[in-house]
Amino acid sequence: MTTTTLTASPPRLSCYTTNLVAYLSADLPDAGRHFAASVRLAVRTGLPPGRLAFSHHTRVDTATGLGPLTYRSAADRQRAHAGLARELALRGRVLAVGNTRHLPWSPGYGRADAPHWLLLHDHRDGCWLVADHFTALTPHGPQEPYLGWLDGDELTLALTPVPDPAPEVALRDRLALGSAAPVPGPGHFRWLEREPAADGACPAPDAPEATVLGTGATAPDEGSWLFGLPDVLSYVRDVLVADPTAAGRYADDLWAAGCHHAYRLTVLAESGAMSRADVDTLTALWAELPRVLRFAAQSAERGRPRAGLVGAAFDRLLDALRPLPNDLHTHALPALPAPPHTLEGQQ
Repeated sequence: MTTTTLTASPPRLSCYTTNLVAYLSADLPDAGRHFAASVRLAVRTGLPPGRLAFSHHTRVDTATGLGPLTYRSAADRQRAHAGLARELALRGRVLAVGNTRHLPWSPGYGRADAPHWLLLHDHRDGCWLVADHFTALTPHGPQEPYLGWLDGDELTLALTPVPDPAPEVALRDRLALGSAAPVPGPGHFRWLEREPAADGACPAPDAPEATVLGTGATAPDEGSWLFGLPDVLSYVRDVLVADPTAAGRYADDLWAAGCHHAYRLTVLAESGAMSRADVDTLTALWAELPRVLRFAAQSAERGRPRAGLVGAAFDRLLDALRPLPNDLHTHALPALPAPPHTLEGQQ
């Protein structure tokens, strides 16, 4: 009998970061707080008009001297299953990259291709124990956490590579861990493996040459990057207002940023560093952004761009942020109470 754990009230993050935090919890009992402390939004500048790249947090997978996570891949089922089984035997769990179109528990099942991180916890008798801690109200409907067994064919289908990912999707995968990580080519099954730490210390990920605008923070990828939440949001606003087609491409990125910042704000409120009223106001304004962007994208497709609506949604969030101390978006979090309760699922 195998016992695995689903979080009773999983943090409402993206499908990548929700399952990343669940993966890290075996090594970091307070992984959620570590993640909340890592949240910050950075945007790459100087890209062609209408193009953006985001980094949503610093590297949390390398906390407390852990070796970094690295993408691995295989072109066929046999090699993919063998690689997953090796990492599972070594680490006791493995993050794998699924596809929402082929996940029966996903509201995107049969509708849309999109990368989606999953956790594998066990492998026996040709079957795999899969956990998906992600919970959200998506554009296709609500998703709840999932825990269950998939046979080999079902797992292979669940991990179907996304065909011809759009440039913004490829950038999300490259920066999913917070800084640039080499991503296997399209058409390959993908998962992540924990690299050993060098001499008991975590080696720094390869850092390309980069320029950082606004702070002394480490750039997450090549090119020029902007930090500082008001500056970042102002820059993104201007790009999306100038190009009506960009709202649809980057609505998911702003949705993920809203999830991450809402979680960080909640942690700050629990610690007493922010008032609940300020947190509620900011959380509502973050949630408004992707809704406005999706509406604007649909309207633009009908020949009615909504640049004013997009700009106003960003301005409302910026106006709410300005009176607050800037270090609320950057400082380390205060000590928090005991970790959350969990539910145990026996399979």
